[in-house]
Amino acid sequence: MSDSPLLKTPLYDLHVELGAKMVPFAGYDMPVQYPLGVKKEHLHTREKAGLFDVSHMGQVKLVGANAAAALETLVPVDIIDLPAGKQRYALFTNEQGGLLDDLMVTNYGDHLYVVVNAACKEQDIAHMQAHLGEDVQLERLDDRALVALQGPAAVTALSRIAPEVANMVFMDSRLMTIDGVECFVSRSGYTGEDGYEISIPSSDAERLCRLFLEQPEVEAIGLGARDSLRLEAGLCLYGHDIDTTTTPIEGSLIWAISKPRRADGERAGGFPGAEIIFEQIANKSYKRKRVGLLAEGRAPIREGAELVNADGDKIGVVTSGSFGPSINAPVAMGYVETPYSVIDTQVFALVRGKQLPLTVSRTPFVEQRYYRG
Repeated sequence: MSDSPLLKTPLYDLHVELGAKMVPFAGYDMPVQYPLGVKKEHLHTREKAGLFDVSHMGQVKLVGANAAAALETLVPVDIIDLPAGKQRYALFTNEQGGLLDDLMVTNYGDHLYVVVNAACKEQDIAHMQAHLGEDVQLERLDDRALVALQGPAAVTALSRIAPEVANMVFMDSRLMTIDGVECFVSRSGYTGEDGYEISIPSSDAERLCRLFLEQPEVEAIGLGARDSLRLEAGLCLYGHDIDTTTTPIEGSLIWAISKPRRADGERAGGFPGAEIIFEQIANKSYKRKRVGLLAEGRAPIREGAELVNADGDKIGVVTSGSFGPSINAPVAMGYVETPYSVIDTQVFALVRGKQLPLTVSRTPFVEQRYYRG
């Protein structure tokens, strides 16, 4: 918590005009919901298209001939061979193999474009400035808004305004002009649905977003539905499901470690905590694992609830929990001791003194519908 006044995104006035309920989030005054309400916003995004303001995220440009090689020293991800026009999910690790943040990296040919989480923005930028070297120039893009247009009808809505977006596939990124405005556009998002993330100069953000909202498929969606959508899609929220105390292996993110960077890869290691992470992969020495959890009843299991076995012994904790409107049932994620991480294992959550049964489940809870062509 801070006594500093809340920051406002370039879309603040539009949120207020649309009747949003504003709440503090990562130092910003952000819309948690609109008059439609969280459940209807959630279902509208799954069925049509929702527009999210994510301008609180950090946007950075890295310039220099060695930018990719330098960034690769901080992440267990293949950045050197990332093709121009493509985006990749990455992780900043520490010397203990823990996660400092998760981020998105795009190769735009003459520079790398990096998006980091709002709550970690300042520390991530300082981390890059401290380690990337003098021949890599880091430029903060504080003069840009960032919005996400998500849902199966996102392509229909956005194609009316920018027809070329229809030719993109998942994780494609392009610099393009939308209604006269130069934007960075990626076909990606945080809902499990098809959709786009669009970086817009702040001065043009409100006008373009009004244009997006004029499309019949599109509604404004707040942070409440963003959270339930990403949870149903099995996507981690930094600071909750992953943090500095969790390794990628404990966090079930081994898929995010690129093959060339693994112990037997052509550019093995070289990132913070590599030996600890490699040892966990080789010997399965981790003691806990992130899992999906499905409740048998209707009561949501909230973050912080203790997980126990049939004997009442503590075996873990819930890190995210909500009611999943798309499946009409409570969904959660959390960490359990490794022997309890097997799919279909029964565990229990302690809620107001009662043991509520849960089943360890695969994630995502709803099918991810990214467009891969």
